[in-house]
Amino acid sequence: MPVDTILVGFSVNRSCTTNKDERKTLLENVESVLGDYLPLLKFQRSMQVGDIFVSVYTADRDSIVSVKCFSAGGVICAIEYYKEDNENPLLNFECIRKLEQSLTKKCHGKRSNAFPAIELGAVVDRYFTATDDRILEYDIDSIVYETTSPYQRIRIMHSRTLGNLLVLDEHQNLAESDLIYTETLMQRGKENYEGKEIVILGGGDGALLWELLKEKPKFVTMVEIDEQVMQACQKHLRSCCGYCLDQYKGENYEIIVDDCVKVLEKFIKEGKQFDYVFADLTDVPLSSTPQGELWDFIRLILNISFKVLKRTGKYMTHASGVSCPSALSMFESQLKQLPVPVKFTRDQAFVPSFMEHWVFYQVQPICR
Repeated sequence: MPVDTILVGFSVNRSCTTNKDERKTLLENVESVLGDYLPLLKFQRSMQVGDIFVSVYTADRDSIVSVKCFSAGGVICAIEYYKEDNENPLLNFECIRKLEQSLTKKCHGKRSNAFPAIELGAVVDRYFTATDDRILEYDIDSIVYETTSPYQRIRIMHSRTLGNLLVLDEHQNLAESDLIYTETLMQRGKENYEGKEIVILGGGDGALLWELLKEKPKFVTMVEIDEQVMQACQKHLRSCCGYCLDQYKGENYEIIVDDCVKVLEKFIKEGKQFDYVFADLTDVPLSSTPQGELWDFIRLILNISFKVLKRTGKYMTHASGVSCPSALSMFESQLKQLPVPVKFTRDQAFVPSFMEHWVFYQVQPICR
């Protein structure tokens, strides 16, 4: 059973939370308002935790209510309770807003806030995060497919507005609504892929391969390490991948199930070169410096990719959200440090399932 958490907060004059008599009046007012909205509200105990004064209550439907008074004048009411997956909420958002208004008025509060109930532990998880750690809530109503491969947790979830959505290790990857993501990554209408040799690193959802095949390339090689991602998308994300994942080899494409680093190193030894290298792998991470395992991986992919890229070729990749300028700046600094001098452009598009604008890079060697 999931737990719903309702948060209502407001601020008061500092003396209302630090002066014992004023705080007693404040809590009496809070309790009188809460009692109008929560049947069987019953005081349990109060305690001082550092500079925070906490009062705890119980209410109907196994609810626990905490009222926290902070020394700076903040007051937070948290209402938590179990409910069945399809059970009506204890308080709908209209009631929560009325509760907020009543508390603010009764307690002479200011700068108040109230939020719809946050549901944790439900069968269907509706919350993901934006690149800058904002909480995003989705209208997900079912889990279509779920498994754990040797590499990651794989889920395909259904959203009423986005269609089926691929989620890997709790990160939204691609939804049926997200053609703009693939088209911006490949710069459709700006790049000519006819007769070109292309390699895709990653891309297990099959969407990029499917869209590139429509551009009449000479040959596309896709290298994906997690076959279970492809199997899931082949069955549940067909509007994105078409039939290109039905078989791993076609007239002008081949899918290799392997580590892309190993395959690229093999291509380097063979002297194989491509007109386009697509890195459809990890996003640029958020960090204070370009250090750590993910940055090492990004640098490795960049360096070996340019060894299989023709002098007239292009390296195409996605990066992060526009709300993360420092991460984008760090990625660009890595481009400038490549052994091969390069020039780059960037584009962006609003991706429906990401609920934010995403940045894509087009990088090419500078011919001298």
